[in-house]
Amino acid sequence: MTLLWRTKLLKTSLRSLAGLLVVLLATLPARADHILVFAAASMKTTLEAVTADFENRTGHTVAISFAGSSVLARQIQQGAPANVFLAANTDWMDVLDRDGLLAPDTRRDLLSNRLVLIGHEDTPPTLTLPDLPTALGTDRLAMALVDAVPAGLYGKAALQSLGMWDALAPRVAQTDNVRAALALVAVGEAPYGIVYATDAQAEPRVTVLAEFPENSHPPIVYPVAAQIGYDSPATRAFLDHLSSTAANDVFRAQGFGVIAP
Repeated sequence: MTLLWRTKLLKTSLRSLAGLLVVLLATLPARADHILVFAAASMKTTLEAVTADFENRTGHTVAISFAGSSVLARQIQQGAPANVFLAANTDWMDVLDRDGLLAPDTRRDLLSNRLVLIGHEDTPPTLTLPDLPTALGTDRLAMALVDAVPAGLYGKAALQSLGMWDALAPRVAQTDNVRAALALVAVGEAPYGIVYATDAQAEPRVTVLAEFPENSHPPIVYPVAAQIGYDSPATRAFLDHLSSTAANDVFRAQGFGVIAP
């Protein structure tokens, strides 16, 4: 074999090897990343299902810290390394936005919700909102923190709008987040509570007694955004998944309203 033919054969072999490497690299899965999500406590049941689907589809792993939006926002202000923040009202997202802590072009309004009065599962479903002060008597009304946590802020605004706050305020049992208020009613520690409709749907031990009029409180909106400095391709993929058809189906099934992008 001449030197010329050996050279051509070597070039052909190298091209074939390069082509094989391209094919092999294309079939390898993308590098899996870890995402930390800070989310409002009222998202727990729904977001866990949506996240599991995302993990199965992408290979990324997601850890979620659930708490009151106020607590989570303050942790981000103090340097907590959350990739994504999903709040239960726009006010706390506005605070982080003003502090320059949101990644550009990632914030959007994702979901809506409704506010309801609940009782233990054995409570007769005949109570109306005007009956609440009399029905409560000397017992406690379970609510999330009324001056910090979104569910408590919405609940206080609704009771003020209906002219009931002054009578009920001394009897409110405040909790760190809305799921804690839900739990008080579920276990019978409080006869009534004010929570989101989605919370009531997720807890079989409570019954919805009444829904607060939408005009009695500010609109219940769940905004989502990435935190600046922690905005990775995996984070963007997670944000995209939250607006996907699959995620929207889960949100609607759990009672949330989906806000079109």
